[in-house]
Order: sequence, then structure tokens, then C-alpha cells
Amino acid sequence: MRYSEMSAEQLKAELASLRAAFEDFKGRGLKLNMARGKPSPEQLDLTMGIMDTLGANDILLDADGEDCRNYGQLRGIPEARSLFGELLGVPAANVIAGGNSSLTMMFDSVARSVSFGVRGSEPWCRQEGCKFLCPSPGYDRHFAVTEAFGIINQPVAMLADGPDMDEIERLVNSDASVKGVWCVPKYSNPQGITYSDAVVRRFAALRPAAPDFRIYWDNAYAVHDLYPGHGDSLLNIKEACDAAGSPDIWLMFASTSKVSFAGGGVAALASSEANLAEVEQIMSLQTIGPDKVNQLRHVRWAEALGGGKGQAAAGVHVQMARLAGILAPKFAVVLETLERELAGLEIATWASPQGGYFISVEAMPQTAKRAVQLAKEAGVSLTPAGATWPYKNDPADSSIRIAPSYPGLEELGLASELLCLCLRIAAAERLLAG
Repeated sequence: MRYSEMSAEQLKAELASLRAAFEDFKGRGLKLNMARGKPSPEQLDLTMGIMDTLGANDILLDADGEDCRNYGQLRGIPEARSLFGELLGVPAANVIAGGNSSLTMMFDSVARSVSFGVRGSEPWCRQEGCKFLCPSPGYDRHFAVTEAFGIINQPVAMLADGPDMDEIERLVNSDASVKGVWCVPKYSNPQGITYSDAVVRRFAALRPAAPDFRIYWDNAYAVHDLYPGHGDSLLNIKEACDAAGSPDIWLMFASTSKVSFAGGGVAALASSEANLAEVEQIMSLQTIGPDKVNQLRHVRWAEALGGGKGQAAAGVHVQMARLAGILAPKFAVVLETLERELAGLEIATWASPQGGYFISVEAMPQTAKRAVQLAKEAGVSLTPAGATWPYKNDPADSSIRIAPSYPGLEELGLASELLCLCLRIAAAERLLAG
């Protein structure tokens, strides 16, 4: 029965029953963390072979004959650039392979723009009221980066096929203070939405009022399908921008953080040659080269998985299929629990993503914080309600992000049941309060 159709007496009885069940959960002494998309030990164990890829007697030369133990190769070794190029659908020449974290490369891209400007434009630190558009709910760490630099984060609604492009176009094409937009275009964090072809083409066709505007295309889940062979497809942003006559408007980011080791992977920045030349010039003041030994280790490990030299991209897909075998059952546990415990009550909605790392629940307005608080009291940590919005301010107080990757299946089942119980308590309380 829908909660909205219950009488006050029925809701009170329901709430009493729910609270009794909640006290039972509190007595179990749970201690589970579903706050971040952290790979489980089982996932990391699948990558342990990478530690045996290079030995003390190996020749550590890259494809250009450069010694990976030494300085140099500011854009990364050719093999790593080719691997990312193949996975992301761009030429290797358009790729810089870097260190462990794509978030670092995004932070540095914003920092360069703030300190030095973009392609001859005035540095953002000398411009008043710089803004970034933030499709929301979205990735909290994106919003934290621009907020840290004093850039105004402006939320834009997420629709079923991507951001509200009417609003994006209106703001970007008319307001020179809009300098960028954060995007997770495939399996968005947290909703799992993949941008439609029409949305990608509209991004490419933007005609920004600001010459220093850039699309920050965080393609974090480019190869992260839960059901290999049945994943979403994403239109190529480089090809779309080239076709639209805007070859420099995009910056794409990616990493192996959830392919190999989250704490020891390789990241990449892809863009036009003109953009990369500017990046390289400033990078040359910052570093004499990335961790090329780790890049070489990743390429040779992926080649071994893929069947031999030149098969690194195939090896990555082999690895992702193995990881999907661990992740897909975890997503299924959460989704089955949501369906079993909440379907028909009309107090929450959710989607079944085909990939990525998160499940997003839209709770009854003004109940998300209460539900997350209750879950914490019973021993389950979730991403703080509101964190997926700029300044942690979800105006509807409805967005909850679930990260299923780290707990075991049994723990995940318990945590999902508890979350559903907390959502029901929060909804009943809200309805009784009027």
C-alpha cells in the first residue's frame, strides 16, 4: 500500500513496527562502509599479477627506446598513450599519460587556468565571478575542486539522457563568466546515466561566450560495463567537436584506478594538440616526467592478459569482464532489495545502471538526510546526503548515493535492507509531520 494513501493511524502503526525492526538492526553491531566507490580486496587481488610483470633483469625501454627508469617523456611513454587512445577512441598523439590519479589531472587543469589562463586569455584569478556548471546530482570531488579555487558552482539538472542542455546552452552561449562544465558522460556518478548522442552533439555545438570555456569530460567509466557485451555506448566527444568546428573545447580525463590498483594506477588527459602543447609547457615547470616504470608495468600486464604484444586494450577488456563478475552480483543484491522492500510504496525511485560504480536513490523529498543519519546510527556509513550537489546543498534533500563495491555480498544485503528500513522510517515520519 502506498504510504501516501495510509491514514494517520496506519502510518503510526507502520512506524512503530519499523522502529522495532530498526532497534533490532542496531543490536547487531554492524560496521559497514558504503560511502565511496572503493574497490574490494577481491577486485584488487585480480591485479596482483602486475607485480610480477617487471623483474630486476628486464630491459625497461619504451617503444621509443627511452629508459623508463630515467627522466623524460613528459607526455608519458608511447605504449601507455596508445593504450588510453584505443580505450578512449582518440589518437595517441592526443593523449598525455600521467600519474596515478585523474582527479590530480583535473585539479591541475583548473589550477593552470586560474594561474595562467587558457590559450592567451586572462587568468581566471584576475576575472571576477568565474563559474562552472555542475550537472546535479554529480561527483562531489569535482565540485570540491572548483569550490576550492573560489569558482562559483552552478547546479544544472540531470535528465534521463544527460544534463539539461537547454540550460547548458543558455548559460554557456550567453554568459562569459561560465568557464567550464563538469561531466561524467558514461555511467554518471551517481545516477549511472550515459549521455545520449543528441546530448553529446549539443555539447560539441556549444558556442561559448567565453573563449576560455572548456568541457571537463571525465570519462571515468569508459570501460566499466557491468554486463560485458551489453553496456551503454557513448558518442565520441573528439569526433563530435571536430565535426562541429570546435576542436579545442574539450578536455577528457580517465584512469586505471578501477581497472588495476586504485592506489597505483595510471591516469590520462586527452585533448587537441593545441591544448596539450599548452599543458606540456606548464607541466615542464612542474615535473621532469611521470612514473614511466608504472606505465610500462601496466602496459605489459595488460598485453599479457590480452594475448601478447600490442594487445593491451584487449587485456583491459579481459580484466573488466573479470571485475564485472565480482561487481554485477553486488549491484543485483542492492537492486533486488530495493525492489523487494520499497516497490509500490512510492517513497523512492532508482535506476538499474548498466555500468559504473554507483546506484542512485531519489527518496521522498526532505527525507534523505534523516535516512542517512538513521543508517549511520545502526552502523552503515553512506555518502552524506547532499554531497552529490554543489556546496553539499541538495534543495530537495532527496538524493542518496549507494556504493556497492566494497562490502561482501552478505554484508551488502544487510546494509541494503537497513537502508530501505531507514527510508521507510524517514518517509513515515515526514508524512505524519505533515
